[in-house]
Amino acid sequence: MRWQNVCSAYFSVNKGGRQGGILSPYLFRFYISDLIFSTISLNICCNFAGINVSLLAYADDLVLLAPSWRALQCLLKAVEVAGININMTFNTRKTVCMVFNPADRNKIVANSFPTFTLCDCSLMFVNKFKYLGHVIDNSSSDDSDINREIKALFTRTNVLCRRFSRCSLAVKVSSRTISCLLYLLLCHGIVV
Repeated sequence: MRWQNVCSAYFSVNKGGRQGGILSPYLFRFYISDLIFSTISLNICCNFAGINVSLLAYADDLVLLAPSWRALQCLLKAVEVAGININMTFNTRKTVCMVFNPADRNKIVANSFPTFTLCDCSLMFVNKFKYLGHVIDNSSSDDSDINREIKALFTRTNVLCRRFSRCSLAVKVSSRTISCLLYLLLCHGIVV
């Protein structure tokens, strides 16, 4: 392993694929194909604009979608059984559940649900969580994710302002930096 031009002692990797390797996503998809097939073959799903969806998979992140408590517990059981068959373990401390209430408040069937279980572990309910770098909110609002992006923009802007504060005007107006700096300064409300 190499990190910042320093190499560790050699060691063997007995399980898993190489992080960032070009074949890793393909091999992982091949590895979990039985799990995916056994889950979607149950025909338990949610309908989004005419498309039935029960499982979203990206790299090693899986999302199960179900229209009811019983349906989701059934999907969890199917994933657990398929995981056992391929010798896969699940991190139940990072696995969470979220309930999306219908827009019509009259269609809400319950305010609380029994806990879901995966591999005999109870799963935690959350109102929001970060998935693939984006904040998902059970209110179906993207305000939390937009606020996260705005904070990140301000952070990057402040870093740039601090790094370029002592540079000469010639450096600040070079072709590579001028457009970025002007944009960021305008976002901060700073007039040049």
